[in-house]
Amino acid sequence: MKKGGPRREGNYTNPCLTMHQPWASLLVHGIKRIEGRSWPAPIRGRLWIHAASKVPEEATIKAMEDFYKEIYAVNGITDIKFPEHYPVSRLLGCVEVVGCLRCEELVQWETLPEVVRLEGQTDFCWLCEQPKKLLVPFEMRGYQGVYNLERKIYDAAVRGLFPVVGPAPVKFPLPNPRDPFSLKPGSISASFPDSKASAIEKSSSLSAAIAGARAAATQFSKDQNVRTNTVDNNPPDSTRSKLQTTVVEDHKIHDTNLRDALKANPVSEQSNCFEEEGSSSHSKLPANLKQHPGAPSKIFAAALRGLKPS
Repeated sequence: MKKGGPRREGNYTNPCLTMHQPWASLLVHGIKRIEGRSWPAPIRGRLWIHAASKVPEEATIKAMEDFYKEIYAVNGITDIKFPEHYPVSRLLGCVEVVGCLRCEELVQWETLPEVVRLEGQTDFCWLCEQPKKLLVPFEMRGYQGVYNLERKIYDAAVRGLFPVVGPAPVKFPLPNPRDPFSLKPGSISASFPDSKASAIEKSSSLSAAIAGARAAATQFSKDQNVRTNTVDNNPPDSTRSKLQTTVVEDHKIHDTNLRDALKANPVSEQSNCFEEEGSSSHSKLPANLKQHPGAPSKIFAAALRGLKPS
């Protein structure tokens, strides 16, 4: 399997991306709108977000929260509700990928507010809208790159999604509304030739926050050789040949009551700005870390029935 790189359009049914924390939760909570990668987005539409197994350090969480506080402040937004927990090895929710641009195009696109343009820090910027989160994140494995959710995971998860309203929701205009892939590298200069935003004046605190966020992201260098079974490089060959793409084949929900609930309540078919590649050894959870305790099975079973837990 490829660790990450260009893939053909249209080879995905229920695409999912495994991301490190805190970036994964920031994206699902609508705070982060740009997902940065070294390769262009191979899909448009719904992208499920899964949190990798590495427990984030408090310093990393603080660096990223400080980064978003500073860039939102540029547009006068100071009331940001950050996630209370940053769970790991969990499916968190989804976003809609509506386009992909190179960093230099994003920062010069005058249609967008400064807070969005400041998120552009990597080669390719995946443009994300309409975040939704699961009522209760639940445990599963992940793989590198974009892969398909196993059908039973998708069927359970799609019933438990709830819309999220971020601090400043953004709508990315498509050059051609009839073509979902029209917002791609090179499209802005072709469709909006006069679009050239003025440079954003950066205060010392904003510059420091950007530097801190970049430093936080370097711990997930793509040259890192450590791998764990939570982000798997090698999905089963039978799955690859069956779908001609990278597919999740061996996810597991580690809760007997939850599995029983799934059997008892079948559902019908439905149709970072910083790069984070590789994975790290699973570390022990510090006592003061923002860590979600997990998905109580009775709550998730209620979600499957379309009910909010008491």
